[in-house]
Amino acid sequence: MSLPTRVQIIDVGPRDGLQNEKQPVPAAVKIELVQRLQAAGLSEIEVTSYVSPKWVPQMADNHAVMSSIARDPRVRYSVLTPNMKGFEAALLDRPDEVLVFGAASEAFSQKNINCSIAESIERFAPVVQAAKAAGIAVRGSMSCALGCPYEGEIAPEKVGRLAGLMKSIGVERVDVADTIGVGTPRKVQKAIEAALAHYDVDHVSGHFHDTYGQALANTYAALELGVWNFQSSVAGLGGCPYAKGATGNVASEDAVYLLHGLGIDTGIDLDRLVDAGHYISEQLGRKPNSRVATAVLNKRAG
Repeated sequence: MSLPTRVQIIDVGPRDGLQNEKQPVPAAVKIELVQRLQAAGLSEIEVTSYVSPKWVPQMADNHAVMSSIARDPRVRYSVLTPNMKGFEAALLDRPDEVLVFGAASEAFSQKNINCSIAESIERFAPVVQAAKAAGIAVRGSMSCALGCPYEGEIAPEKVGRLAGLMKSIGVERVDVADTIGVGTPRKVQKAIEAALAHYDVDHVSGHFHDTYGQALANTYAALELGVWNFQSSVAGLGGCPYAKGATGNVASEDAVYLLHGLGIDTGIDLDRLVDAGHYISEQLGRKPNSRVATAVLNKRAG
């Protein structure tokens, strides 16, 4: 089976990765991280979110970060906008893409955003319409697509239902997200196939967490289906507050190493990506959560 010859990586570290950090991360550090990521060749970066500071205080500096980035016209900058209030605030900062999120699990939807899946779609519909009217792209994250901390395993049919709902309100592309990192390759393929019933392969991406060490295997399984868009997080930043022991997003360094080893072009300079991960890890006072980054840094140290 032939694999894609090129893969597009969206680095979600500045938003999805840092939002779970308990210690405040200065805006200047976030801005520098974004600059380093784009200098490494990342052409899509998830920068911040426009949510209430009461719920996610780490993202309270969204305007300061977005307005201070030295933008590269070759880079797509995306932000999370969960409602119209968030979208209206984000609009002032001119994102290239907004992200809305829904869950394939009813229980997770109720616990996480206090509404049903159908109700969440109703909330997102005006955001999607407003974004498209403003010429801003819209991506939809389908969380808990492989498993839920409350419901357990998620049937592919539930992923398909959510993808259909996202499509119905005008979401342009969707992420099949293994939020708690319980997915395995064949299950990932079934979830992706359910999404492909509503979106073509160019508009479906994989978002895998590495809780059980399956993220790279799941990435390969998605590649086998022709998927060529993936989210990952520099230095493996992030985690899931709903799953004890969840180790967060697959590290961008690890994903890029795999892809380059398969002869797949990413447009990313691995050494500079490692440097970006090392930078943010130092700022957070810890080592990168990436085997590749650790190996590269150890080799440099001799």
